[in-house]
Amino acid sequence: MPANGHALLSASSAHLWINCTPSARLCEDIEDTPSEFANEGSDAHSLCEWMLNKQLGKTEPKPELQYYSHEMEECANGYVSYITELLEDIKQHCKDPIVLVEQKLDFSKYVEEGFGTGDCVIVADDVLHIIDYKHGKGVVVDSTNNPQMMLYALGALELFDSLYEINKISMTIYQPRVANISTFEMSKEDLLKWAKEVLIPASKLAFDGKGNYCSGEWCRFCKAKHLCRERAKESMKLAELDFKKPPILTDEEVEDALDKIDDLIAWANDIKDYALDAALKGKVWNRYKLVEGRSIRKVKDENSVAGEVIKAGFDPYEKKLATLTELNKRLGKKLFSELVEPYTYKPQGKPTLVKREDKRPEMNLAVNDFNDIEEEK
Repeated sequence: MPANGHALLSASSAHLWINCTPSARLCEDIEDTPSEFANEGSDAHSLCEWMLNKQLGKTEPKPELQYYSHEMEECANGYVSYITELLEDIKQHCKDPIVLVEQKLDFSKYVEEGFGTGDCVIVADDVLHIIDYKHGKGVVVDSTNNPQMMLYALGALELFDSLYEINKISMTIYQPRVANISTFEMSKEDLLKWAKEVLIPASKLAFDGKGNYCSGEWCRFCKAKHLCRERAKESMKLAELDFKKPPILTDEEVEDALDKIDDLIAWANDIKDYALDAALKGKVWNRYKLVEGRSIRKVKDENSVAGEVIKAGFDPYEKKLATLTELNKRLGKKLFSELVEPYTYKPQGKPTLVKREDKRPEMNLAVNDFNDIEEEK
Protein backbone atom coordinates (compact mmCIF):
# COMPACT_ATOMS: atom_id res chain seq x y z
CA MET A 1 0.00 0.00 0.00
CA PRO A 2 1.36 3.49 -0.82
CA ALA A 3 2.65 5.50 2.14
CA ASN A 4 -0.09 8.12 1.83
CA GLY A 5 -2.86 5.51 1.95
CA HIS A 6 -4.13 6.42 -1.53
CA ALA A 7 -3.60 4.19 -4.55
CA LEU A 8 -2.10 5.87 -7.60
CA LEU A 9 -4.28 3.67 -9.79
CA SER A 10 -7.47 3.66 -7.75
CA ALA A 11 -10.60 1.77 -8.73
CA SER A 12 -12.70 4.94 -8.58
CA SER A 13 -10.48 6.66 -11.16
CA ALA A 14 -9.98 3.58 -13.36
CA HIS A 15 -12.22 4.92 -16.13
CA LEU A 16 -9.78 7.84 -16.41
CA TRP A 17 -6.38 6.11 -16.25
CA ILE A 18 -7.43 3.20 -18.48
CA ASN A 19 -8.49 5.59 -21.25
CA CYS A 20 -5.77 8.21 -20.66
CA THR A 21 -2.80 6.34 -19.20
CA PRO A 22 -0.39 9.27 -18.57
CA SER A 23 -3.03 11.13 -16.52
CA ALA A 24 -2.31 9.16 -13.32
CA ARG A 25 1.27 10.45 -12.97
CA LEU A 26 0.29 13.87 -14.31
CA CYS A 27 -2.21 14.25 -11.47
CA GLU A 28 -0.06 12.62 -8.81
CA ASP A 29 1.33 15.87 -7.40
CA ILE A 30 -1.83 17.95 -7.85
CA GLU A 31 -3.38 18.51 -4.44
CA ASP A 32 -6.79 17.02 -3.77
CA THR A 33 -9.39 19.63 -2.84
CA PRO A 34 -12.43 17.74 -1.50
CA SER A 35 -15.72 19.42 -2.40
CA GLU A 36 -18.81 19.75 -0.23
CA PHE A 37 -20.40 17.11 -2.47
CA ALA A 38 -17.53 14.67 -1.84
CA ASN A 39 -17.73 15.25 1.91
CA GLU A 40 -21.48 14.71 1.84
CA GLY A 41 -20.91 11.49 -0.10
CA SER A 42 -18.44 10.27 2.52
CA ASP A 43 -21.00 10.89 5.27
CA ALA A 44 -23.66 9.05 3.26
CA HIS A 45 -21.35 6.04 2.89
CA SER A 46 -20.66 6.05 6.64
CA LEU A 47 -24.39 6.11 7.37
CA CYS A 48 -25.05 3.31 4.87
CA GLU A 49 -22.31 1.21 6.42
CA TRP A 50 -23.65 1.72 9.96
CA MET A 51 -27.27 1.04 9.00
CA LEU A 52 -26.42 -2.08 6.97
CA ASN A 53 -24.26 -3.49 9.76
CA LYS A 54 -27.11 -2.81 12.20
CA GLN A 55 -29.51 -4.66 9.91
CA LEU A 56 -27.07 -7.59 9.82
CA GLY A 57 -26.94 -7.68 13.62
CA LYS A 58 -23.62 -5.92 14.20
CA THR A 59 -23.65 -3.30 16.96
CA GLU A 60 -21.45 -0.27 16.32
CA PRO A 61 -21.54 3.35 17.51
CA LYS A 62 -23.50 5.61 15.18
CA PRO A 63 -21.08 7.76 13.16
CA GLU A 64 -20.93 11.52 13.64
CA LEU A 65 -22.13 13.09 10.41
CA GLN A 66 -21.48 16.70 9.50
CA TYR A 67 -23.71 16.61 6.42
CA TYR A 68 -26.58 14.50 7.75
CA SER A 69 -30.05 15.22 6.34
CA HIS A 70 -33.45 13.54 6.25
CA GLU A 71 -32.88 12.83 2.55
CA MET A 72 -29.57 11.11 3.34
CA GLU A 73 -31.27 8.83 5.87
CA GLU A 74 -34.00 7.95 3.36
CA CYS A 75 -31.33 7.10 0.79
CA ALA A 76 -29.46 4.91 3.28
CA ASN A 77 -32.71 3.19 4.29
CA GLY A 78 -33.42 2.43 0.64
CA TYR A 79 -29.91 1.01 0.18
CA VAL A 80 -30.31 -1.27 3.21
CA SER A 81 -33.77 -2.37 2.03
CA TYR A 82 -32.38 -3.17 -1.42
CA ILE A 83 -29.60 -5.38 -0.01
CA THR A 84 -32.01 -7.02 2.47
CA GLU A 85 -34.39 -7.94 -0.37
CA LEU A 86 -31.47 -9.15 -2.50
CA LEU A 87 -30.33 -11.40 0.35
CA GLU A 88 -33.83 -12.82 0.72
CA ASP A 89 -33.81 -13.71 -2.99
CA ILE A 90 -30.31 -15.20 -2.73
CA LYS A 91 -31.31 -17.38 0.23
CA GLN A 92 -33.88 -19.10 -1.97
CA HIS A 93 -31.03 -21.00 -3.62
CA CYS A 94 -28.04 -20.37 -1.30
CA LYS A 95 -28.49 -21.36 2.34
CA ASP A 96 -25.65 -19.34 3.86
CA PRO A 97 -24.35 -16.45 1.72
CA ILE A 98 -21.34 -14.45 2.90
CA VAL A 99 -21.94 -10.71 3.31
CA LEU A 100 -19.06 -8.26 3.70
CA VAL A 101 -19.56 -4.54 4.34
CA GLU A 102 -16.91 -1.93 3.43
CA GLN A 103 -14.51 -4.72 2.52
CA LYS A 104 -10.91 -3.87 1.59
CA LEU A 105 -10.21 -5.42 -1.82
CA ASP A 106 -6.71 -5.98 -3.15
CA PHE A 107 -6.37 -6.23 -6.94
CA SER A 108 -2.59 -5.64 -7.04
CA LYS A 109 -2.20 -8.92 -8.95
CA TYR A 110 -3.48 -6.96 -11.95
CA VAL A 111 -2.71 -3.31 -11.08
CA GLU A 112 0.47 -2.18 -9.34
CA GLU A 113 -0.35 -1.21 -5.73
CA GLY A 114 -4.05 -1.53 -6.59
CA PHE A 115 -6.62 -1.70 -3.82
CA GLY A 116 -10.05 -0.30 -2.99
CA THR A 117 -13.07 -0.72 -0.75
CA GLY A 118 -16.25 -2.52 -1.78
CA ASP A 119 -19.41 -1.11 -0.18
CA CYS A 120 -21.04 -4.54 -0.08
CA VAL A 121 -19.75 -7.89 -1.32
CA ILE A 122 -21.95 -10.99 -1.27
CA VAL A 123 -20.74 -14.49 -2.12
CA ALA A 124 -23.58 -16.86 -2.97
CA ASP A 125 -22.17 -20.21 -4.12
CA ASP A 126 -21.19 -19.64 -7.76
CA VAL A 127 -22.29 -15.97 -7.95
CA LEU A 128 -20.27 -13.02 -6.68
CA HIS A 129 -22.29 -9.85 -6.03
CA ILE A 130 -20.65 -6.41 -5.88
CA ILE A 131 -22.89 -3.52 -4.77
CA ASP A 132 -21.66 0.07 -4.82
CA TYR A 133 -23.55 3.01 -3.32
CA LYS A 134 -23.39 6.35 -5.17
CA HIS A 135 -24.78 9.41 -3.38
CA GLY A 136 -24.12 11.88 -6.18
CA LYS A 137 -26.82 13.06 -8.54
CA GLY A 138 -24.81 15.08 -11.07
CA VAL A 139 -23.89 12.08 -13.25
CA VAL A 140 -25.95 8.89 -13.62
CA VAL A 141 -23.51 5.99 -13.23
CA ASP A 142 -23.97 2.88 -15.35
CA SER A 143 -22.71 -0.51 -14.18
CA THR A 144 -22.26 -1.87 -17.72
CA ASN A 145 -18.57 -2.68 -18.22
CA ASN A 146 -17.82 -0.28 -15.35
CA PRO A 147 -14.07 -0.60 -14.63
CA GLN A 148 -14.41 0.41 -10.97
CA MET A 149 -16.86 -2.42 -10.36
CA MET A 150 -14.77 -4.85 -12.39
CA LEU A 151 -11.68 -4.04 -10.32
CA TYR A 152 -13.66 -4.63 -7.13
CA ALA A 153 -14.77 -7.96 -8.59
CA LEU A 154 -11.16 -8.94 -9.33
CA GLY A 155 -10.21 -8.05 -5.75
CA ALA A 156 -13.10 -10.12 -4.38
CA LEU A 157 -12.12 -13.05 -6.58
CA GLU A 158 -8.67 -12.96 -5.00
CA LEU A 159 -10.38 -13.49 -1.62
CA PHE A 160 -12.93 -16.14 -2.53
CA ASP A 161 -12.15 -17.84 -5.84
CA SER A 162 -10.07 -20.56 -4.17
CA LEU A 163 -12.90 -21.29 -1.69
CA TYR A 164 -15.91 -21.15 -4.00
CA GLU A 165 -16.49 -22.14 -7.61
CA ILE A 166 -17.50 -18.66 -8.74
CA ASN A 167 -18.73 -18.56 -12.33
CA LYS A 168 -20.73 -15.34 -12.55
CA ILE A 169 -20.20 -11.75 -11.39
CA SER A 170 -23.17 -9.46 -10.69
CA MET A 171 -22.32 -5.78 -10.28
CA THR A 172 -24.89 -3.23 -9.09
CA ILE A 173 -24.76 0.55 -8.79
CA TYR A 174 -27.31 1.85 -6.26
CA GLN A 175 -27.78 5.60 -6.87
CA PRO A 176 -30.99 6.65 -5.09
CA ARG A 177 -31.02 10.40 -5.71
CA VAL A 178 -31.47 9.84 -9.44
CA ALA A 179 -33.58 6.68 -9.05
CA ASN A 180 -30.83 4.60 -10.66
CA ILE A 181 -30.31 0.93 -9.87
CA SER A 182 -28.05 -0.45 -12.58
CA THR A 183 -26.99 -4.12 -12.64
CA PHE A 184 -24.55 -5.73 -15.04
CA GLU A 185 -23.61 -9.40 -15.12
CA MET A 186 -20.64 -11.10 -16.73
CA SER A 187 -18.89 -14.44 -16.53
CA LYS A 188 -15.69 -14.86 -14.54
CA GLU A 189 -14.05 -15.92 -17.81
CA ASP A 190 -14.96 -12.61 -19.51
CA LEU A 191 -13.78 -10.61 -16.48
CA LEU A 192 -10.37 -12.32 -16.50
CA LYS A 193 -10.13 -11.86 -20.27
CA TRP A 194 -10.74 -8.09 -19.84
CA ALA A 195 -8.11 -8.00 -17.10
CA LYS A 196 -5.55 -9.67 -19.35
CA GLU A 197 -6.27 -7.82 -22.59
CA VAL A 198 -7.25 -4.33 -21.37
CA LEU A 199 -6.52 -3.76 -17.70
CA ILE A 200 -2.98 -5.09 -17.27
CA PRO A 201 -1.50 -3.36 -20.37
CA ALA A 202 -3.20 -0.05 -19.50
CA SER A 203 -2.20 -0.21 -15.81
CA LYS A 204 1.47 -0.83 -16.68
CA LEU A 205 1.52 2.23 -18.96
CA ALA A 206 -0.34 4.29 -16.34
CA PHE A 207 1.97 3.31 -13.48
CA ASP A 208 5.00 4.26 -15.58
CA GLY A 209 3.39 7.50 -16.78
CA LYS A 210 3.53 6.37 -20.40
CA GLY A 211 1.08 6.23 -23.29
CA ASN A 212 -0.88 8.91 -25.10
CA TYR A 213 -3.10 11.59 -23.61
CA CYS A 214 -6.66 11.03 -24.72
CA SER A 215 -9.59 13.32 -24.06
CA GLY A 216 -13.15 12.13 -23.50
CA GLU A 217 -16.03 12.14 -21.03
CA TRP A 218 -13.66 10.65 -18.42
CA CYS A 219 -11.91 14.05 -18.24
CA ARG A 220 -14.60 15.45 -15.92
CA PHE A 221 -12.94 13.79 -12.91
CA CYS A 222 -9.33 14.55 -13.85
CA LYS A 223 -7.44 16.92 -11.54
CA ALA A 224 -5.56 18.36 -14.56
CA LYS A 225 -8.68 18.94 -16.66
CA HIS A 226 -8.45 22.73 -16.54
CA LEU A 227 -4.92 22.89 -18.00
CA CYS A 228 -4.74 19.76 -20.15
CA ARG A 229 -3.58 20.68 -23.66
CA GLU A 230 -5.07 17.55 -25.25
CA ARG A 231 -8.50 18.34 -23.83
CA ALA A 232 -8.21 21.94 -25.01
CA LYS A 233 -7.27 20.78 -28.52
CA GLU A 234 -10.23 18.41 -28.75
CA SER A 235 -12.63 20.99 -27.35
CA MET A 236 -11.56 23.63 -29.84
CA LYS A 237 -12.27 21.29 -32.77
CA LEU A 238 -15.88 22.41 -32.58
CA ALA A 239 -14.71 25.65 -34.18
CA GLU A 240 -14.17 23.68 -37.39
CA LEU A 241 -17.95 23.77 -37.87
CA ASP A 242 -17.54 27.51 -38.57
CA PHE A 243 -20.55 28.06 -36.30
CA LYS A 244 -23.02 28.46 -39.17
CA LYS A 245 -26.61 28.94 -38.16
CA PRO A 246 -28.08 25.51 -37.29
CA PRO A 247 -30.55 25.43 -40.22
CA ILE A 248 -27.59 25.49 -42.63
CA LEU A 249 -25.96 22.46 -40.98
CA THR A 250 -27.07 18.97 -41.91
CA ASP A 251 -28.85 16.86 -39.30
CA GLU A 252 -25.70 14.76 -38.94
CA GLU A 253 -23.58 17.88 -38.33
CA VAL A 254 -26.01 19.11 -35.67
CA GLU A 255 -25.87 15.72 -33.92
CA ASP A 256 -22.06 15.69 -34.16
CA ALA A 257 -22.04 19.07 -32.42
CA LEU A 258 -24.50 17.81 -29.77
CA ASP A 259 -22.14 14.88 -29.07
CA LYS A 260 -19.37 17.33 -28.19
CA ILE A 261 -21.19 20.31 -26.75
CA ASP A 262 -21.44 19.09 -23.14
CA ASP A 263 -17.70 18.39 -23.03
CA LEU A 264 -17.02 21.80 -24.57
CA ILE A 265 -19.18 23.58 -21.98
CA ALA A 266 -17.57 21.58 -19.16
CA TRP A 267 -14.09 22.46 -20.44
CA ALA A 268 -14.96 26.16 -20.74
CA ASN A 269 -16.36 26.21 -17.19
CA ASP A 270 -13.29 24.41 -15.86
CA ILE A 271 -11.04 27.05 -17.43
CA LYS A 272 -13.15 29.87 -15.92
CA ASP A 273 -13.17 28.23 -12.48
CA TYR A 274 -9.41 27.69 -12.57
CA ALA A 275 -8.68 31.27 -13.63
CA LEU A 276 -10.97 32.72 -10.93
CA ASP A 277 -9.50 30.49 -8.22
CA ALA A 278 -5.97 31.47 -9.26
CA ALA A 279 -6.90 35.18 -9.16
CA LEU A 280 -8.43 34.79 -5.70
CA LYS A 281 -5.12 33.28 -4.59
CA GLY A 282 -3.20 36.32 -5.84
CA LYS A 283 -2.41 35.62 -9.49
CA VAL A 284 -2.61 38.71 -11.72
CA TRP A 285 -3.84 37.95 -15.22
CA ASN A 286 -2.70 40.25 -18.05
CA ARG A 287 -6.10 40.78 -19.70
CA TYR A 288 -8.48 40.05 -16.82
CA LYS A 289 -9.07 41.49 -13.34
CA LEU A 290 -11.12 40.70 -10.24
CA VAL A 291 -14.15 42.88 -9.53
CA GLU A 292 -17.06 42.64 -7.10
CA GLY A 293 -20.13 41.02 -8.58
CA ARG A 294 -23.56 42.57 -8.34
CA SER A 295 -25.35 42.12 -5.04
CA ILE A 296 -28.79 42.80 -3.59
CA ARG A 297 -29.80 44.47 -0.33
CA LYS A 298 -30.26 42.23 2.68
CA VAL A 299 -31.79 42.77 6.11
CA LYS A 300 -29.15 42.88 8.83
CA ASP A 301 -31.55 42.81 11.81
CA GLU A 302 -34.83 40.95 11.12
CA ASN A 303 -36.28 41.55 14.61
CA SER A 304 -35.84 45.32 14.34
CA VAL A 305 -37.41 45.44 10.89
CA ALA A 306 -40.35 43.31 12.04
CA GLY A 307 -40.88 45.56 15.07
CA GLU A 308 -40.88 48.75 13.03
CA VAL A 309 -43.30 47.34 10.43
CA ILE A 310 -45.70 46.08 13.14
CA LYS A 311 -45.61 49.54 14.83
CA ALA A 312 -46.68 51.03 11.51
CA GLY A 313 -49.70 48.71 11.45
CA PHE A 314 -48.54 46.21 8.84
CA ASP A 315 -47.80 42.49 8.94
CA PRO A 316 -44.12 41.87 8.07
CA TYR A 317 -44.52 38.11 7.67
CA GLU A 318 -45.84 35.99 4.84
CA LYS A 319 -47.50 32.64 5.43
CA LYS A 320 -46.98 29.82 2.98
CA LEU A 321 -47.41 26.06 2.96
CA ALA A 322 -44.43 24.02 4.12
CA THR A 323 -42.70 21.98 1.42
CA LEU A 324 -43.88 18.41 0.79
CA THR A 325 -40.57 17.11 2.16
CA GLU A 326 -41.06 19.07 5.39
CA LEU A 327 -44.71 17.97 5.70
CA ASN A 328 -43.68 14.36 5.19
CA LYS A 329 -41.09 14.77 7.93
CA ARG A 330 -43.60 16.35 10.36
CA LEU A 331 -46.52 14.00 9.71
CA GLY A 332 -44.75 10.74 9.02
CA LYS A 333 -45.30 8.60 5.94
CA LYS A 334 -48.68 7.18 7.00
CA LEU A 335 -50.38 10.47 7.85
CA PHE A 336 -48.75 12.19 4.89
CA SER A 337 -50.15 9.52 2.59
CA GLU A 338 -53.63 9.89 4.08
CA LEU A 339 -53.87 13.68 4.42
CA VAL A 340 -51.61 15.21 1.81
CA GLU A 341 -50.93 12.76 -1.01
CA PRO A 342 -54.47 12.89 -2.49
CA TYR A 343 -53.91 16.60 -3.22
CA THR A 344 -50.49 16.26 -4.84
CA TYR A 345 -49.52 15.79 -8.45
CA LYS A 346 -46.30 15.58 -10.42
CA PRO A 347 -46.13 18.09 -13.27
CA GLN A 348 -44.56 17.10 -16.57
CA GLY A 349 -40.81 17.66 -16.61
CA LYS A 350 -39.17 20.18 -18.91
CA PRO A 351 -38.40 18.60 -22.32
CA THR A 352 -34.73 17.65 -22.53
CA LEU A 353 -32.82 16.32 -25.53
CA VAL A 354 -30.76 13.25 -24.59
CA LYS A 355 -29.03 10.41 -26.42
CA ARG A 356 -31.06 7.44 -27.63
CA GLU A 357 -29.34 5.18 -25.07
CA ASP A 358 -31.02 7.09 -22.21
CA LYS A 359 -33.38 4.78 -20.29
CA ARG A 360 -36.23 7.30 -20.00
CA PRO A 361 -39.17 6.82 -22.39
CA GLU A 362 -39.37 9.16 -25.38
CA MET A 363 -41.91 11.99 -25.12
CA ASN A 364 -44.92 11.69 -27.38
CA LEU A 365 -45.57 15.16 -28.79
CA ALA A 366 -48.83 16.23 -30.38
CA VAL A 367 -46.95 17.03 -33.59
CA ASN A 368 -45.78 13.39 -33.73
CA ASP A 369 -49.40 12.18 -33.46
CA PHE A 370 -50.36 14.55 -36.28
CA ASN A 371 -47.49 13.29 -38.46
CA ASP A 372 -48.54 9.68 -37.82
CA ILE A 373 -52.09 10.50 -38.95
CA GLU A 374 -50.78 12.19 -42.08
CA GLU A 375 -48.64 9.14 -42.91
CA GLU A 376 -51.67 6.84 -42.53
CA LYS A 377 -53.69 8.82 -45.12
